[in-house]
Amino acid sequence: MAIAATSDVQIDNDEVRVTEWRLAPGSATGHHRHEMDYVIVPVTNSDMTIVAPDGSRSIAQLRIGKSYFRKAGVEHDVLNETKDAIVFLEVELKA
Repeated sequence: MAIAATSDVQIDNDEVRVTEWRLAPGSATGHHRHEMDYVIVPVTNSDMTIVAPDGSRSIAQLRIGKSYFRKAGVEHDVLNETKDAIVFLEVELKA
């Protein structure tokens, strides 16, 4: 079983929640569902392993300066299968 990723909520108000996520090598977020639209802002260049509910796996390439957006409803686990820490900001957009 993977060790847990760490999170630090930096802003949580009526409009947004900004969380810094840190995934040490061998860690994972745990399976979760995103209840809000969100933006990922990479802090490190990294390759994250994404595990879908059906067990299928894909690689998400994080590149500093290349943010991406996802709609609410995404379900997955995020794993760090690299030798380096992965750090990103998750900006959740509240309705």
